[in-house]
Amino acid sequence: MEFSVDLSALTAIDVHTHVEQDGHGCFALDQELLDASAKYFRAGQDRTPTVTAIAEHYRARNMAAVVFTVEAPSATGHPALSSEEIADAAREHPDVLIPFGSVDPHAGKAAVTRARRLVGEHGVRGFKFHPSLQAFEPNDVRFYPLYEAIRELGVPALFHTGQTGIGAGLPGGHGIKLRYSNPMLLDDVAADFPDLTIILAHPSVPWQDEAISIATHKANVYIDLSGWSPKYFPPQLVRAANSLLKRKVLFGSDFPVLTPDRWLDDFAALDLKDEVRPLILKDNAIRVLGLA
Repeated sequence: MEFSVDLSALTAIDVHTHVEQDGHGCFALDQELLDASAKYFRAGQDRTPTVTAIAEHYRARNMAAVVFTVEAPSATGHPALSSEEIADAAREHPDVLIPFGSVDPHAGKAAVTRARRLVGEHGVRGFKFHPSLQAFEPNDVRFYPLYEAIRELGVPALFHTGQTGIGAGLPGGHGIKLRYSNPMLLDDVAADFPDLTIILAHPSVPWQDEAISIATHKANVYIDLSGWSPKYFPPQLVRAANSLLKRKVLFGSDFPVLTPDRWLDDFAALDLKDEVRPLILKDNAIRVLGLA
């Protein structure tokens, strides 16, 4: 899939947005998890936008957005949205949408085959994983064939890290285990796959220092800033983004639970150097996503 837009005309590229509803009225999460997530994020806006709604939202703001779902039927028992359908729908909006795929890591060889098909036949530009929701330790060598395929395909892998709003406040967190999203597990993957571009999604609370250390140490590791309003960023993350990691951090909102409008309003108030802001908002994403 070609991303057909004048990159210089974009104000920003949001590398982290969720498709929560498909064209058939099916949802990415069960209702209990959707409600808990909305409560956690205090999200009063539409919680389940379609691909078309996301495209309209970002086009109106002269921004582009990476769109994806998370496929986790083995862990949750909930039917996944189709990454194929999401990618094909994104083809209708190549001026603003950049599709990522998702595969269930527990599917083994079938996940590898599907990842190759998603890139080759449907034009996805990367893959999204959520270790806590998908219930897997990302450094388990059982999943290495999948990473090797993604490396060969030359696209990035974006992993949720840190705490999650999915299951927050529910008994037992709905069975979702936070330890799978410790970014130190991805340090192993980054070391073993030095040619695989890895994006650590979100401020990785309670492991923020670990994430900064990994992104500093591993040339192939980046951090997206989604899921938190910038006014709540850990101070060490702001310092790193303003200095040694200025070319390694990416704007992401976590839309629809956090809107780009709110994120950008709070981002404007951060104490950042003028030359750093365009790197975070757009330039780093152009390089990491291979859009130039």
